[in-house]
Amino acid sequence: MVKAVWNGNVIAQSEQTIVVEGNYYFPPEAVESNFLVESETTSTCPWKGLASYYDIKVGDQVNRDAAWYYPQPKKAAEKIKNYVAFWRGVQIIES
Repeated sequence: MVKAVWNGNVIAQSEQTIVVEGNYYFPPEAVESNFLVESETTSTCPWKGLASYYDIKVGDQVNRDAAWYYPQPKKAAEKIKNYVAFWRGVQIIES
């Protein structure tokens, strides 16, 4: 089981994560979407494609662009389509 935790709240947990470039990608159904707020931020990876971001919001605290996903990844990254990864202080805990 792998968990993504921020400010003491479990944002995602799954036994079905995919590790790419050292980042754990969680299946969409394993993510607590009530903590995610769509961001306008995007970035491009040469082999994965265009990433979209979420802010994480817990109570009054916001962690800007702390989660990302690939809604339309390039062929090489199809297995992580819509899977969500985290950074910026989000703890990844393996148990």
